[in-house]
Amino acid sequence: MFLLTHPLWLVHPVRWVWTAIAAALGLLAAAHAFEAFGHMPPCELCLKQREVYWTAAAAGVAVLAAARLAPTFPVARIGCALLALIFLGELGVAAYHAGVEWKFWPGPAACTGGPRVHVTIADLQAFAHGKRFEVVRCDQPAFRFLGLSMAGWNVLIALKLTVLSVWSALVRAPEERPV
Repeated sequence: MFLLTHPLWLVHPVRWVWTAIAAALGLLAAAHAFEAFGHMPPCELCLKQREVYWTAAAAGVAVLAAARLAPTFPVARIGCALLALIFLGELGVAAYHAGVEWKFWPGPAACTGGPRVHVTIADLQAFAHGKRFEVVRCDQPAFRFLGLSMAGWNVLIALKLTVLSVWSALVRAPEERPV
């Protein structure tokens, strides 16, 4: 129990990579739960945010495999730096999405009512057979909690994941320090 409550527990790079994978997969599970059970379909920017978390999870698994193959090389530390860059990218996408929701800047034309919308032949065939289509708007949040939308909360989560990844890449845990 001491390890879980000790602040330096997460500093160990391999432990952090495991935690980052769990965080990314947990956030993806939450997003899919909001979609499936909350009946909140994702917009185009929500899907882009999911792609970044899938990238983080895949990179984390690759880092763990590489660290297992080369235990003497600081693969896990380099992996933490890589995860920091990925989470920083997520921070950018989430901040862009939150800014679109707050009308700070325009969003993609495909989901904010711009002049160009991409329609495929399959879409037209489904429409001809009576299927209705609604574009999920990127500039209208599905809900707000404590004044923040899901994109706003994602900004805070991505910021925390970025900072912890940088911290794990730079700070040495007590068991790593040379005697």
